[in-house]
Amino acid sequence: MTATAQNGLKDKLLTFRHGVHPEEFKELSNHQPIERMPFVEDYTLPLLQHIGAPSKPLVRKGQRVKRGDMIAEPGSFVSVALHAPVDGTVTDVGLYGHPNGQMLPAIRIKADPFSTQQLDQPALRQPEELSKAEFIEAIQQAGIVGLGGAAFPAHVKFNISEDKPCRYLMLNGCECEPFLTCDHRVMVEYAEELIDGACILQRFIQAEKVYIAIEANKPDAVVALREAATKAGFPVEVVPLKVKYPQGAEKMMISAILGEEVPAGKLPIDVGVLVSNVGTIVAMSQYFRQSQPLIERVITVTGTAVRRPANVLVPLGTPMRDLVEFCGGVTGEATRILLGGPMMGIVQKSLDTPVVKGTSGILVLTEREVQDIDTFSCIRCGRCLEACPLFLNPARLGLLARKGLWDDMEDYNALDCFECGSCSYVCPSGIPLVQSIKVGKAMIRERKSK
Repeated sequence: MTATAQNGLKDKLLTFRHGVHPEEFKELSNHQPIERMPFVEDYTLPLLQHIGAPSKPLVRKGQRVKRGDMIAEPGSFVSVALHAPVDGTVTDVGLYGHPNGQMLPAIRIKADPFSTQQLDQPALRQPEELSKAEFIEAIQQAGIVGLGGAAFPAHVKFNISEDKPCRYLMLNGCECEPFLTCDHRVMVEYAEELIDGACILQRFIQAEKVYIAIEANKPDAVVALREAATKAGFPVEVVPLKVKYPQGAEKMMISAILGEEVPAGKLPIDVGVLVSNVGTIVAMSQYFRQSQPLIERVITVTGTAVRRPANVLVPLGTPMRDLVEFCGGVTGEATRILLGGPMMGIVQKSLDTPVVKGTSGILVLTEREVQDIDTFSCIRCGRCLEACPLFLNPARLGLLARKGLWDDMEDYNALDCFECGSCSYVCPSGIPLVQSIKVGKAMIRERKSK
């Protein structure tokens, strides 16, 4: 780390260059303690809940399952197991609606109304007893994926090759997306589990130093984690960062804390850094210490059209409609539903889809907040260039995408774009730049796969 970066950790809030400052709306739910969602009657578990190959079902219709039982095994190395969120009976293995808008294979479970739904899984070997290979396999069998939204299988990220040593482990608690507060509450209420998980992971990847990055608008999380780290005697540095979007992107965190740039086309581990979401690390601790695989997660249900914004611990497979009803339902002004936040969230056509591992939030907005914007010609103002955290040229990439010039898009590093939406946010002409770039990236990847 450079001397400048070291001094900055003490003297000022660190950040990256460019980015935007959307209104936060965190106050709707950031002080709401995590509540447990009551168990409902039916659960739908899509076999595809992560990047990579879908899980392979291990159960059949009519089979009884217990909470925590493995009901689907990994479909390949880049895949994870899936577990029953409740005691109950498998009622179907078939096609059901997925939050991505498709009909995909899923396991349907009817909960046992007479069960206490207490987790009763055999004790696991403690992580200190495992070899690196056993540790990686355990994370895969636990079904753990990145809980920041991308849902990338955690064991793949943690399986670091010997020729790429990890210098730094960074835990991402920035949660820069407006409205969302689930990571914030996890850091406050599960601080000891987070520090424990960081200790477990640091042992296996042999990182020299551990950072926890948190935007400065979460001072209670900073205090909670510093106290937990001191209590555990674990040398972790909790780093408050400037409130700016997209501060929580991996490359932006590395730039802010270390003053280093991840080269185009490379990953954080190529510069000796492993980044993981704080919720992922808590899930890992709960698996090893409590024998609980990833069967539930914390979700923020929020928005000006939600009657009672809340942070809720929800069993996977819970119908989103039931979750929203638990939070008081929506007002008559509700117009649009997003999974995630307003910058990178995915619009839903209905609430008749289940909670999956990558569901970090349900955002319900009013008509006033989602007004259609007229689109005009680019005026070459350069605002998208000033906003892009990766120093790309979104206006050019959008134009190339609309003209179908995929090779030219690749030459201009379109694949480096992580679709944060900053360019669309600042465009005075209302051009949907990030949407055009998404289409272009998909076409580039499709051509490469042939």
